[in-house]
Amino acid sequence: MAKSKSTSKAGSAHGHGLRGAELRTLLRVAPDSGPVDLAAYDAGATPGGPKGKKQGVAETDQMRARLGELQEKLFAQSVAGDRRRLLVILQGMDTSGKGGTVKHVASGLNPGGLRVRAFKTPTAEERGHPFLWRIRKALPLPGEIGVFDRSHYEDVLIVRVQDLAPAATWRRRYAEINRFEQSLADKGVTVVKIFLHISKEEQLDRLLARLDNPDKHWKFSPGDVEDRERWPAYQEAYQTVLERCSTESAPWYLVPADHKWYRNWAISRLLLEHLEEIDPAYPQADFDVTENRRLLLTT
Repeated sequence: MAKSKSTSKAGSAHGHGLRGAELRTLLRVAPDSGPVDLAAYDAGATPGGPKGKKQGVAETDQMRARLGELQEKLFAQSVAGDRRRLLVILQGMDTSGKGGTVKHVASGLNPGGLRVRAFKTPTAEERGHPFLWRIRKALPLPGEIGVFDRSHYEDVLIVRVQDLAPAATWRRRYAEINRFEQSLADKGVTVVKIFLHISKEEQLDRLLARLDNPDKHWKFSPGDVEDRERWPAYQEAYQTVLERCSTESAPWYLVPADHKWYRNWAISRLLLEHLEEIDPAYPQADFDVTENRRLLLTT
């Protein structure tokens, strides 16, 4: 596996573990930076991360309280009319950890302010609408944190690789996606797009582990074998997505995903950094607190 190169595509420190720097700077795929070569990024690297698993797990646990606090403030300020919200988009090959991320990172968040949606094969109804129709229906409301396990990018990934639509159709979608995500940003949605970068070797180990455990057979599909054979085509499709759809308002972040503990730490950190930038605050009371306290005591 090729080691991470120091390039401008995803931060000059990618793979070199510089602590203290903003992770979104280290992992960001710079817009308009040219071709992206996924083989140049080590899926087993831990850029900006802790020294090892023990410290990484501890830091992830520590971040949960702060994430919960910021989520509550985000929701609270929406009650006063603030329109801001956050949408996390998770993409990656099978076993890269999209579902695992939701389980571990979102565990400290209040379900009442969390909107999680996993996008599977489109239904007959969904196929009768433009590809962004089902995405728009699942967007987080003001004050909410939304998490997409797969997303509208499937319409330029699996659709492209498995030849489910004419090339002219999916090629038009890159620009449409960029316009859509810009419109979200204009409406107060912070879009955090995360590509979970797993190596082919690690994916094989995880798929074999599913076959070796009867309790995990439900997570395996014969189609996983076919997708392994399409690995080069999927890598090429993802590279195009990272090149063409990493924008100033909605950049991509490339997270090495061979180490589950680092994946969870990195996504927690990215979520924390974006929430801290939003800097949500509890709204001021629009009523007389002292008078209402007095009245309450008389009841």
